[in-house]
Amino acid sequence: MRLFKISGNRDKNKHKKRIYLTPWAVSGGALVVVLVALLIVSYWAYGLYTDRVERLSHEMVNLRSAMNIDSVRQYQIQKIIRIIEGHNPSLSSVETYDIASEIYEMSVKYTNLNVDLLCAVITHETGGQWNPKAVSKANAMGLMQILPVTGFFLANDEGISWTAPEEVLFNPTYNIRMGARLLSTLIGQYGLDGALAAYNGGERQAAIWLANGKDDQYLWSETRKYVPAVRKLYGEYQTRGL
Repeated sequence: MRLFKISGNRDKNKHKKRIYLTPWAVSGGALVVVLVALLIVSYWAYGLYTDRVERLSHEMVNLRSAMNIDSVRQYQIQKIIRIIEGHNPSLSSVETYDIASEIYEMSVKYTNLNVDLLCAVITHETGGQWNPKAVSKANAMGLMQILPVTGFFLANDEGISWTAPEEVLFNPTYNIRMGARLLSTLIGQYGLDGALAAYNGGERQAAIWLANGKDDQYLWSETRKYVPAVRKLYGEYQTRGL
């Protein structure tokens, strides 16, 4: 019986197949896994690299734009300061810079305005004095010669608390903000010449003047002189450098 059983087991073992993994097979499979892992890591690292390069490129563009904007801003402000100092050197350097900065900001805020036009209007309105407390015979006040009744409504539009005409209209920053808003609105409605006529003589007169082909007989005598005078200053400031 024992011999039979042993013989039987041996017969069964003959039909069993054994598979052996050679060292080359093992190392080859591991190499494939490593290569795939390296490819995944490389792709991930490349993605991070390109993303970082793209971010750096955007940052460089933004920085360059900021530098260009700042250089333009400083140039324009220095130009305005030169104009102010040429008319009113008694203003403190701080007040001069604040006025120049506000004029520049308004030229950016309103696309139909620029520093040369605003300076031309202020120069003419103040009789070349650039006095923040200037008052006309008609009681127009400040750098851009705003009437108190007009200033009341403009102050509301600008979110400026209206206390007293002197407190608001003699404030150079407020005055420029309100005057620029008014001038920009008028230019949008009547064009530059019409806006200047309206700024000086009123909208009704300017509208009639424009409707009649800019015939000066429809303007007040002061307004007839005002429009070309401001235009002349505007042209001079446009060609002026530092």
